[in-house]
Amino acid sequence: MQHAKTLSAGEQARLLAVIASTRNVERNRVIVLLSVKAGLRANEIAQLQWSMVLTASGDIADSITIPGFIAKYGRGRRIPMHGALAKALAALAKREDRVGPVVKSERKTAMSGKTIVNWFACQYRRAELQGCSSHSGRRTFVTQAARLLPKVGGSLRDVQQLAGHRSIQTTQLYIDGDTEAQRQLVMAM
Repeated sequence: MQHAKTLSAGEQARLLAVIASTRNVERNRVIVLLSVKAGLRANEIAQLQWSMVLTASGDIADSITIPGFIAKYGRGRRIPMHGALAKALAALAKREDRVGPVVKSERKTAMSGKTIVNWFACQYRRAELQGCSSHSGRRTFVTQAARLLPKVGGSLRDVQQLAGHRSIQTTQLYIDGDTEAQRQLVMAM
């Protein structure tokens, strides 16, 4: 089975540059960042409601609440809000009524998970990024989180919980190896 490609910082910037020329720039930026900076699945992006990203007073919350009824296998979770995602949500909130789905179609209706999958395929084609899919942002999120663990004192269990995986083995499958890090490990021995 071929895994979706993880995105380098340059590829993420290229994707964001491509969507900057689209009609629904604020919405599209939120879609990308929900994938790359929060690790959400396409169905979770499609079903995410404003109430899951806002405080009771209507401000952008400091975490995203993914309830079990939109999460795969009912594995709800809380994901701390990344600064770039909070900024993108705030920009989108200025144009939206902050009720119902965060991500809406041009007709202002909810989008399906399949529509999000197709949207990503189109944007990756436009950005000329090969081997990418709607899962690329999620794999990027999990891989980056795993690589940062030594700096923050976390464990792979923390990444598993952020991703909403049932098993740590699934989380490990998401993490790309780094040949330069491997070389440095061997040279340090």
